[in-house]
Amino acid sequence: MHPVLFLSGWLVLAALFALQEWLHGRSWNYNISFGKIYLLWAIQFLLWGIISWIIWWRLGDWIQRATLSSILTRLVPLSILVSVLEEAIWVAATWNIRLGNRSWSYLHRLTYFVDSEMVDNLLIFWVVFFLFRGIGYYHKLREKETAAVRLESELTNAQLRALRMQLNPHFLFNTMNSISSLMHSDVEAADRMLEQMSSMLRMTLDRGEAKLIPLKDEIEFIQVYLSIQQMRFTGKVHSYVAIEPEVLDALVPTMILQPLMENAYVHGVAVTGGEAFLGIEAQNHGGQLRICVRNSGRGLAEMASLKHNGRGVGIANVKARLELHYGNDQRFTLKEFADGEVQAILLLPLGYSPRLTANTQDFFNENQNGHRGR
Repeated sequence: MHPVLFLSGWLVLAALFALQEWLHGRSWNYNISFGKIYLLWAIQFLLWGIISWIIWWRLGDWIQRATLSSILTRLVPLSILVSVLEEAIWVAATWNIRLGNRSWSYLHRLTYFVDSEMVDNLLIFWVVFFLFRGIGYYHKLREKETAAVRLESELTNAQLRALRMQLNPHFLFNTMNSISSLMHSDVEAADRMLEQMSSMLRMTLDRGEAKLIPLKDEIEFIQVYLSIQQMRFTGKVHSYVAIEPEVLDALVPTMILQPLMENAYVHGVAVTGGEAFLGIEAQNHGGQLRICVRNSGRGLAEMASLKHNGRGVGIANVKARLELHYGNDQRFTLKEFADGEVQAILLLPLGYSPRLTANTQDFFNENQNGHRGR
């Protein structure tokens, strides 16, 4: 509805009508220049454009809420008045433009054109009215759609915040239980574990409300978590991290891996009689980010039993957050092998932050003896 674009549209419409009349005249062998015909149509439609813009400017809001009674009592008389006024201005503006040898007075010309053009002028007025009315409905529809999208976004953010609020205490209490258990056997190790936990909490606070972070930042968090668990399971767990350098800057949901690692410890490592292994791998898998958390243990039966007892918050939290972040563009699966190894596999859209860090950190296997090759 910018004035220049609005009036330009009317002039384009004038050109179409002028072309139609010029072609019609040529078919009847009338030698009339296109420029003169276009000038007459351009003046008429430019007048209608100006009148329409004034109506929109002054009565736009009223038009949107006008009732049938107000339309009949106000707009019908206004349409007649505007139609006559437009014709009066057009006759005055085209006084010196003659299409034939006739020379009529202003009043005679006005009477003639009002009589012949009144129906067309009224039609133009009401077309403009319903156009403005339609634009108003369109604006309201767009506002409702925008409000719905905003509300859906706010709801999604609220759900994500709720899931993180659920996850953070869950992680914190489990870590504190580990520290509490270690206090009875190794006070110095418990003290180091407490420092590691403080470091993890600081990382969590530094991230604030960030929903997506680079994978390398998430891995940094996981490595601190692994250090804590290594103190608890000294000499029992062989862990490794294997990340392809090209996916280090890939974006992942904040704290999406910690519940999987914790799940691997609780349902795998902790229930394994002898030595156990735990690993995390990530690579570009056909244009998607594939993350796999592997652990030895008793398989999925242990996990199912804890879930049946009302525990197992981590996996449900991960699934819910992935669905909120990516919808159907993600996949989360749990695989079990004959020897009890379990793999938690995430397939996520491979996306990067606009600001990619040039420096990447290589991660190497710490101890892969006895580990199954992919």
